[in-house]
Amino acid sequence: MICYLIIMRNKIISEILEDIVNRLGEESRFLEGSTLIISGGAGFLGSYFLGVIHLLNEKFLAKPCHVISIDNYITGTKESFVGDVYGEHIKRVEADIRTPFSVPEPVVDYIIHAAGLASPVYYNKYPLETIESTIHGAKNLLELARQKKPKSFLLFSSSEIYGDPHPASIPTPEHYKGNVSCTGPRACYDESKRLAETLCLTYHQLYDIPLKIVRPFNVYGPGMKPSDHRVVPDFITRAIAGAPLRVHGSGNQTRTFCFISDAVVGFFKVLLSQKNGEVYNVGTDREEINMAKLAHLVAEYFDNQIEINLVDYSEAYPADEPRRRCPDITKISRELDFHPTWDLRSGLKKTVEWYRDILPFDWAPDL
Repeated sequence: MICYLIIMRNKIISEILEDIVNRLGEESRFLEGSTLIISGGAGFLGSYFLGVIHLLNEKFLAKPCHVISIDNYITGTKESFVGDVYGEHIKRVEADIRTPFSVPEPVVDYIIHAAGLASPVYYNKYPLETIESTIHGAKNLLELARQKKPKSFLLFSSSEIYGDPHPASIPTPEHYKGNVSCTGPRACYDESKRLAETLCLTYHQLYDIPLKIVRPFNVYGPGMKPSDHRVVPDFITRAIAGAPLRVHGSGNQTRTFCFISDAVVGFFKVLLSQKNGEVYNVGTDREEINMAKLAHLVAEYFDNQIEINLVDYSEAYPADEPRRRCPDITKISRELDFHPTWDLRSGLKKTVEWYRDILPFDWAPDL
């Protein structure tokens, strides 16, 4: 077990959780006295859900929100960066969401399907598990929803469902139908997310499941595992180790990056909304940047002493990635009053500080 995994919540994580709770304000009252089930509760996004609810229980809610977190720990860990939040009101269940399950609670108010393998390296390594955790996991939770009749069911989809959008559809709105390969190296992730959306919407139409779908766009921040292999943790942890930053392909592929604090506020707003059968992009439409420039931006936090190399795609990291990815967030901004507040430099600075705090002195990346 690498020592960074067992470090409990530090000041930076606490500040982020406080920021989220303060921004949610009175909207979080919907969680009072409720029961919530989340799959993938040990993942990056799932852990923030647990951390926020734990803090709400401590400081804000008159009656606590009870949470059941389900995870098989294929990529997650039991030692969470948000601290030891498990206890009387947050229960951890080690189980595989791909198989049917039941819960003894007579009432379940909220269900979140956040289980999945979002890093290209991991879904390339576990393609069948990626498909099954998304599809079978959604099916099992939807069947549970039919029994328990929750107030809200939230599916975590992905911006990957758009594939490589036509330039005329960037920023990309929710109604864009996508330009996705069903046989390409990323298909196990992209297509399973697309089918999960269809499955969930079908249950909404047939059984009146109070469904909402979020499509996150490049969410990053403290809490991402150093071994996650997505671009922000990869660049930062390699820079901390003094290793060259690897930019895949030409480096001209662009993204917008949404800091975790903004993203989690958006996720809660969707979960707690009264609008069912809706799909929302969650991200930022500002500061679209290509990967070569992002590498140079990260290098600035290390006095520009870090080498930057263009590299070919490896067998571990699938090619065929979108040339541009930028969300149109008009819908969620207009309907749910979602407005990102973190700029890229501020978010990267906070993320660099966190990795410097938690990485061991002899940290070495996978070269």
